[in-house]
Amino acid sequence: MNKGRISALLPIGVFVLLYLGLGILFEYGLQIPMGFYSIPIVVIFLIALLVACLQNRKLSFDDKLALMGQGIGDKNIITMVLIFLVAGIFVGTVGRESAQSVAYCMLSVIPVQFAPAVLFLVSAFVSLAMGTSVGTITLITPIAVSVSAASGFDAALCVGSVVGGAMFGDNLSFISDTTIAACNGQGCAMKDKFRENFWIALPAALVALVLILAVSVNQEVKGTVSEPYDLVQLIPYMLVLVGGIVVNNVFAVLLLGIVSGSIIMLATGAVEATALLSRMGEGATGMFETIMVAVLVSAICALIREYGGFEALLSLTRRLFKGKKSGQLGIGLLVGVMDIATANNTVAIVMANPIAKDMAQTYGISPRKTASVLDTFSCIFQGILPYGAQMLIALSTAAEGGCLLTAFDVIPYLFYPMLLLVSSLVCIFLIPERKKA
Repeated sequence: MNKGRISALLPIGVFVLLYLGLGILFEYGLQIPMGFYSIPIVVIFLIALLVACLQNRKLSFDDKLALMGQGIGDKNIITMVLIFLVAGIFVGTVGRESAQSVAYCMLSVIPVQFAPAVLFLVSAFVSLAMGTSVGTITLITPIAVSVSAASGFDAALCVGSVVGGAMFGDNLSFISDTTIAACNGQGCAMKDKFRENFWIALPAALVALVLILAVSVNQEVKGTVSEPYDLVQLIPYMLVLVGGIVVNNVFAVLLLGIVSGSIIMLATGAVEATALLSRMGEGATGMFETIMVAVLVSAICALIREYGGFEALLSLTRRLFKGKKSGQLGIGLLVGVMDIATANNTVAIVMANPIAKDMAQTYGISPRKTASVLDTFSCIFQGILPYGAQMLIALSTAAEGGCLLTAFDVIPYLFYPMLLLVSSLVCIFLIPERKKA
């Protein structure tokens, strides 16, 4: 293997330049709505892979194909792809409509004065159960707009509470694509990563909840929001949530969710048998882009590693970060930079995984801690990006409800991502890592 060739990192540079450059052009130059998400990320990764294949003339193309095959065929990559597929089928099976029942149930029993706090809690639970912050925001933001209109609460506070809660659940969920990517990329059990993350995320969430309540107290409120709800369809989500904590095999947990969800959806008449199969297929298909990103990044990283790119990057990090604690910060900043460049926390984790794994071995950081740092810091940056999917979906959904907001209206109320950064730094530098039993 060649040692320390910084030029081997050129494919990553090409990807960042193309994706970030085109994203900025589309979003702010051409004023295309959701401009960053109009770019076919798979195509950009294919261009980066082509650049990697054109490098290092000493290796034949057949040798490079063999290296890419080894990277893609890694056990953790195969496991990640299969979990993505099964998780997609689960979400397709149970649907997302039932999540709104949680919001209406809590809003009907809790006084309207606490409505923004309820929105935060509901979003946290729904995202934790469904494993998607974007899906949660899509579902709960219209309710937040209704709460604002009916009660008089600031719309930015209500929407910010939804986004913050959604990021909490996405960071911890067992079926979140970020959790799947981080755990399988680092080779750790999801339960271990959950336990590591929980004690970082919980203090941030509790303080965020207190701040939301403090801001809510100063606002004059009126009226309420009342809609019918049915909580039966939440049973599969609860089974997956509890099963993920107590069962070691994530496939068994997701299969339990699929079977129970199918029975409940058919028994309640929520969907017909033929439509249920279609929904399963749509759920799996919805994971296509994420799976292809994982495959292409694995191929690119296999070539970069062979060319000496990772060794060059590790040499740089050894000079910048001294010791285990600063190494964790280095991993966090690495995935943060990737997230800023891609505006997608899952893609950022997939790209950072192999480099972070080498850094973790260099600094003696456990796989569960590395996975936790990757997921947490990607959540921090993604949660406050003005051009991230979460923010753009929240703003566009609010606009559909007649509530016009900008990202900078909402950002001051994104208490949770900001407090998660504080909590993460405290855990890295002030609290010793717990030893695995």
